[in-house]
Amino acid sequence: MGTLFVVATPIGNLEDITFRAVRTLAEVDLITAEDTRQTKKLLIKYNLNTPMTAYHKFNIKAKTDYIVDLLSQGKNIALVSDSGTPTISDPGYELISGAVAQGHRVEVIPGPCAAITALVGSGLATDKFVFEGFLPKKPGKKNKRLTALKDEQGSVIIYESPYRVVKTLNSIKEIFGERQVAVCRELTKKFEEVIRGKLGEVLEKLKDRTIKGEIVVVVEGSEQATQRERRS
Repeated sequence: MGTLFVVATPIGNLEDITFRAVRTLAEVDLITAEDTRQTKKLLIKYNLNTPMTAYHKFNIKAKTDYIVDLLSQGKNIALVSDSGTPTISDPGYELISGAVAQGHRVEVIPGPCAAITALVGSGLATDKFVFEGFLPKKPGKKNKRLTALKDEQGSVIIYESPYRVVKTLNSIKEIFGERQVAVCRELTKKFEEVIRGKLGEVLEKLKDRTIKGEIVVVVEGSEQATQRERRS
Protein backbone atom coordinates (compact mmCIF):
# COMPACT_ATOMS: atom_id res chain seq x y z
CA MET A 1 0.00 0.00 0.00
CA GLY A 2 1.16 3.49 -0.75
CA THR A 3 1.78 6.38 1.66
CA LEU A 4 0.13 9.79 1.62
CA PHE A 5 2.73 12.41 2.51
CA VAL A 6 1.28 15.70 3.78
CA VAL A 7 3.99 18.21 2.91
CA ALA A 8 4.22 21.75 4.29
CA THR A 9 5.58 24.25 1.74
CA PRO A 10 6.81 27.87 2.04
CA ILE A 11 4.29 30.62 2.80
CA GLY A 12 6.34 33.13 0.82
CA ASN A 13 10.10 32.74 0.78
CA LEU A 14 10.83 29.61 -1.28
CA GLU A 15 13.93 28.92 0.81
CA ASP A 16 11.70 28.05 3.76
CA ILE A 17 11.41 24.37 2.93
CA THR A 18 13.06 21.41 4.62
CA PHE A 19 15.50 18.97 3.04
CA ARG A 20 13.04 16.21 3.88
CA ALA A 21 10.20 18.00 2.08
CA VAL A 22 12.27 18.46 -1.09
CA ARG A 23 13.37 14.82 -1.01
CA THR A 24 9.81 13.64 -0.50
CA LEU A 25 8.48 15.75 -3.38
CA ALA A 26 11.22 14.31 -5.58
CA GLU A 27 10.55 10.68 -4.65
CA VAL A 28 6.75 10.39 -4.68
CA ASP A 29 4.86 9.15 -7.73
CA LEU A 30 2.47 12.10 -7.81
CA ILE A 31 1.98 15.50 -6.15
CA THR A 32 -1.60 16.58 -5.56
CA ALA A 33 -1.65 20.36 -5.34
CA GLU A 34 -4.28 22.98 -4.60
CA ASP A 35 -3.00 25.04 -7.54
CA THR A 36 -0.51 23.29 -9.83
CA ARG A 37 0.64 26.64 -11.23
CA GLN A 38 1.70 27.81 -7.77
CA THR A 39 3.39 24.53 -6.88
CA LYS A 40 5.20 24.54 -10.24
CA LYS A 41 7.21 27.56 -9.07
CA LEU A 42 8.48 25.53 -6.13
CA LEU A 43 9.31 22.53 -8.31
CA ILE A 44 11.26 24.72 -10.74
CA LYS A 45 13.19 26.28 -7.86
CA TYR A 46 14.40 22.84 -6.72
CA ASN A 47 14.67 21.20 -10.16
CA LEU A 48 11.88 18.70 -9.50
CA ASN A 49 9.92 17.01 -12.30
CA THR A 50 7.36 15.02 -10.32
CA PRO A 51 3.94 14.82 -12.03
CA MET A 52 1.12 16.86 -10.49
CA THR A 53 -2.66 16.79 -10.34
CA ALA A 54 -4.98 19.49 -9.02
CA TYR A 55 -6.88 18.96 -5.77
CA HIS A 56 -9.11 21.87 -4.75
CA LYS A 57 -12.52 22.65 -3.30
CA PHE A 58 -14.28 22.13 -6.64
CA ASN A 59 -13.12 18.55 -7.23
CA ILE A 60 -12.67 17.15 -3.73
CA LYS A 61 -15.02 14.15 -4.02
CA ALA A 62 -13.79 12.88 -7.39
CA LYS A 63 -10.11 13.49 -6.67
CA THR A 64 -10.26 11.98 -3.19
CA ASP A 65 -11.59 8.71 -4.65
CA TYR A 66 -8.99 8.84 -7.43
CA ILE A 67 -6.02 9.45 -5.11
CA VAL A 68 -7.11 6.87 -2.53
CA ASP A 69 -7.36 4.36 -5.36
CA LEU A 70 -3.79 5.21 -6.40
CA LEU A 71 -2.66 4.63 -2.82
CA SER A 72 -4.33 1.22 -2.95
CA GLN A 73 -2.23 0.45 -6.03
CA GLY A 74 0.92 1.13 -4.03
CA LYS A 75 1.58 4.65 -5.28
CA ASN A 76 3.13 7.21 -2.95
CA ILE A 77 1.37 10.59 -3.11
CA ALA A 78 2.33 14.03 -1.73
CA LEU A 79 -0.39 16.48 -0.73
CA VAL A 80 0.52 20.19 -0.82
CA SER A 81 -1.51 23.39 -0.64
CA ASP A 82 -0.70 26.73 -2.27
CA SER A 83 1.47 27.57 0.73
CA GLY A 84 2.02 26.49 4.31
CA THR A 85 0.70 23.35 5.98
CA PRO A 86 -2.09 21.55 4.08
CA THR A 87 -5.61 21.53 5.61
CA ILE A 88 -5.03 24.72 7.66
CA SER A 89 -7.71 26.86 5.97
CA ASP A 90 -6.86 24.89 2.82
CA PRO A 91 -8.18 21.71 1.16
CA GLY A 92 -6.90 18.30 2.23
CA TYR A 93 -8.85 17.11 5.26
CA GLU A 94 -11.15 14.90 3.19
CA LEU A 95 -8.24 13.25 1.42
CA ILE A 96 -6.39 12.50 4.66
CA SER A 97 -9.60 11.20 6.24
CA GLY A 98 -10.29 9.03 3.19
CA ALA A 99 -6.77 7.61 3.23
CA VAL A 100 -6.96 6.83 6.95
CA ALA A 101 -10.37 5.16 6.52
CA GLN A 102 -8.87 2.79 3.95
CA GLY A 103 -5.95 1.93 6.22
CA HIS A 104 -3.27 3.81 4.29
CA ARG A 105 -0.24 5.30 6.00
CA VAL A 106 -0.31 9.10 6.37
CA GLU A 107 3.00 10.82 7.07
CA VAL A 108 3.20 14.55 7.80
CA ILE A 109 6.29 16.50 6.72
CA PRO A 110 6.10 19.54 9.05
CA GLY A 111 7.09 23.04 8.08
CA PRO A 112 5.78 26.59 7.58
CA CYS A 113 2.37 27.73 8.81
CA ALA A 114 1.23 31.36 8.55
CA ALA A 115 -0.83 31.15 11.74
CA ILE A 116 2.07 29.98 13.91
CA THR A 117 4.54 32.35 12.25
CA ALA A 118 2.24 35.30 13.00
CA LEU A 119 1.57 34.19 16.57
CA VAL A 120 5.26 33.84 17.40
CA GLY A 121 6.10 37.22 15.88
CA SER A 122 3.11 39.04 17.33
CA GLY A 123 4.64 39.64 20.75
CA LEU A 124 1.45 38.32 22.34
CA ALA A 125 1.17 35.29 24.61
CA THR A 126 1.76 31.92 22.94
CA ASP A 127 0.95 29.54 25.81
CA LYS A 128 -2.75 29.52 24.86
CA PHE A 129 -4.24 30.38 21.49
CA VAL A 130 -7.25 29.81 19.27
CA PHE A 131 -7.01 29.53 15.49
CA GLU A 132 -10.18 30.83 13.86
CA GLY A 133 -9.10 30.99 10.23
CA PHE A 134 -11.31 33.14 8.00
CA LEU A 135 -14.31 34.83 9.59
CA PRO A 136 -17.68 34.87 7.77
CA LYS A 137 -17.95 37.65 5.19
CA LYS A 138 -21.45 38.79 6.13
CA PRO A 139 -21.35 41.37 8.98
CA GLY A 140 -24.05 39.70 11.07
CA LYS A 141 -22.43 36.28 11.01
CA LYS A 142 -18.98 37.82 11.49
CA ASN A 143 -20.07 39.73 14.60
CA LYS A 144 -21.79 36.64 15.98
CA ARG A 145 -18.57 34.67 15.61
CA LEU A 146 -16.47 37.45 17.15
CA THR A 147 -18.85 37.60 20.11
CA ALA A 148 -18.23 33.88 20.65
CA LEU A 149 -14.46 34.53 20.60
CA LYS A 150 -14.54 37.53 22.92
CA ASP A 151 -13.94 35.56 26.11
CA GLU A 152 -11.28 33.21 24.77
CA GLN A 153 -8.43 33.27 27.27
CA GLY A 154 -5.62 32.82 24.76
CA SER A 155 -4.53 34.81 21.73
CA VAL A 156 -6.96 34.67 18.80
CA ILE A 157 -5.54 34.10 15.30
CA ILE A 158 -7.61 35.20 12.30
CA TYR A 159 -6.93 35.15 8.56
CA GLU A 160 -8.32 38.14 6.68
CA SER A 161 -8.41 39.74 3.25
CA PRO A 162 -6.55 43.06 2.86
CA TYR A 163 -9.82 44.52 1.54
CA ARG A 164 -11.73 43.66 4.73
CA VAL A 165 -9.08 43.88 7.44
CA VAL A 166 -9.89 47.44 8.59
CA LYS A 167 -13.62 46.65 8.89
CA THR A 168 -12.77 43.49 10.78
CA LEU A 169 -10.47 45.33 13.18
CA ASN A 170 -13.23 47.86 13.84
CA SER A 171 -15.63 45.01 14.60
CA ILE A 172 -13.10 43.39 16.93
CA LYS A 173 -12.58 46.67 18.78
CA GLU A 174 -16.33 47.17 19.15
CA ILE A 175 -16.89 43.64 20.49
CA PHE A 176 -13.63 42.87 22.34
CA GLY A 177 -12.86 46.34 23.59
CA GLU A 178 -9.40 47.92 23.44
CA ARG A 179 -6.99 45.00 23.12
CA GLN A 180 -3.44 44.56 21.92
CA VAL A 181 -3.26 43.32 18.34
CA ALA A 182 -0.70 42.43 15.70
CA VAL A 183 -1.53 42.74 12.01
CA CYS A 184 0.94 40.56 10.13
CA ARG A 185 1.23 41.18 6.40
CA GLU A 186 3.12 39.30 3.67
CA LEU A 187 4.95 37.06 6.13
CA THR A 188 8.38 35.83 4.92
CA LYS A 189 8.01 37.85 1.69
CA LYS A 190 9.91 40.91 0.48
CA PHE A 191 7.46 43.43 1.98
CA GLU A 192 6.82 41.62 5.28
CA GLU A 193 5.35 43.90 7.92
CA VAL A 194 3.99 43.48 11.45
CA ILE A 195 1.97 46.35 12.90
CA ARG A 196 1.59 46.04 16.67
CA GLY A 197 -0.26 48.07 19.28
CA LYS A 198 -3.70 48.66 20.71
CA LEU A 199 -6.58 48.21 18.30
CA GLY A 200 -7.22 51.94 18.18
CA GLU A 201 -3.55 52.68 17.48
CA VAL A 202 -3.32 50.11 14.71
CA LEU A 203 -6.52 51.37 13.10
CA GLU A 204 -5.08 54.88 13.14
CA LYS A 205 -1.95 53.63 11.34
CA LEU A 206 -4.01 51.86 8.70
CA LYS A 207 -6.72 54.42 8.03
CA ASP A 208 -5.04 56.19 5.10
CA ARG A 209 -3.21 53.18 3.66
CA THR A 210 -3.89 50.95 0.69
CA ILE A 211 -3.37 47.52 2.20
CA LYS A 212 -2.08 44.69 0.04
CA GLY A 213 -1.01 41.10 0.56
CA GLU A 214 -2.01 38.21 2.76
CA ILE A 215 -3.01 39.16 6.31
CA VAL A 216 -2.93 37.34 9.64
CA VAL A 217 -4.43 39.14 12.64
CA VAL A 218 -3.46 38.10 16.18
CA VAL A 219 -5.59 39.54 19.00
CA GLU A 220 -4.77 39.56 22.69
CA GLY A 221 -6.84 37.04 24.66
CA SER A 222 -9.21 37.98 27.47
CA GLU A 223 -6.94 36.52 30.15
CA GLN A 224 -3.95 38.43 28.79
CA ALA A 225 -5.96 41.65 28.65
CA THR A 226 -7.13 41.22 32.26
CA GLN A 227 -3.59 40.57 33.52
CA ARG A 228 -2.27 43.60 31.62
CA GLU A 229 -4.99 45.84 33.08
CA ARG A 230 -4.14 44.64 36.59
CA ARG A 231 -0.47 45.48 36.08
CA SER A 232 -1.20 48.97 34.81
